[in-house]
Amino acid sequence: MEGSFKGILYPARLPTFHRFPAPASVAHLVQWFWIPEWNIEPGRSSRQHVIAYPTSNLVVQGDGVEFSGPTTRASYRDLTGQGWAVGALLRPAAVPLFTDNPAALRDQEAVLALTDLHGPVSAAMTAAKGGAMGLDDTHDAGARRERAVEALVAWLVSLGFVASEEALLANRMMDLIATDPEVLLMEDVASRLSVSPRTLQRIAGKYVGLSPSALIRRRRLQDAAELARSNQTADLAAIAVELGYADHAHLTNDFRKYLGFTPSGYRKSFGAVPE
Repeated sequence: MEGSFKGILYPARLPTFHRFPAPASVAHLVQWFWIPEWNIEPGRSSRQHVIAYPTSNLVVQGDGVEFSGPTTRASYRDLTGQGWAVGALLRPAAVPLFTDNPAALRDQEAVLALTDLHGPVSAAMTAAKGGAMGLDDTHDAGARRERAVEALVAWLVSLGFVASEEALLANRMMDLIATDPEVLLMEDVASRLSVSPRTLQRIAGKYVGLSPSALIRRRRLQDAAELARSNQTADLAAIAVELGYADHAHLTNDFRKYLGFTPSGYRKSFGAVPE
């Protein structure tokens, strides 16, 4: 289970949250699985504010299944009452399973009529605690989450999907952009993958729904937010240079445009962040 909070602007607000690595059988389709569970006091809410990874998610919830398209900006969701979700952060190769035009679903969710997926996952998440094995709450909750992920994995495997070479190239594009801080321009990505910029743009549009430049910008914003939050004494101008921005002003402009606040304002929000 991975514990990184990269992309989550206010980790202290998180409900119970777990990430699970994708097994080899679906590693070409899923980056990881994620499961939040919450129980908010009546009359209160918890706002989850994130810079989402620039790809789509398949999400099973109590009331159904959704496909969440790629986001273009920071987003939030207010949690109330009691609930759960079991999500799969999809790799680009998986996107054509759900849509042939991910760009049309930017910042949107589409409801999917997948009762054969919803049933097993929901049954796992809502299984009675302390069942026949007499497990305590902690072990039982862990077992329920693992069974839910297994059900989602089994459903994906049952599709019998074989990724094309182009789809796997889209995966490599995303991996390169997400992990290599020296990749600052679309041309850098195209060169390292030995394809033309035009081919790269077409693949990004077909399998992600965002341009390669937008993917690079999202990685830099996530990195900048994480650095600003985790080391509040670090010089913001130095962070800007480290991440390839021309200067502090360009970092501030990106923060304001895509997140709605400045890096310094983000820092100041800690210590007095309402639930």
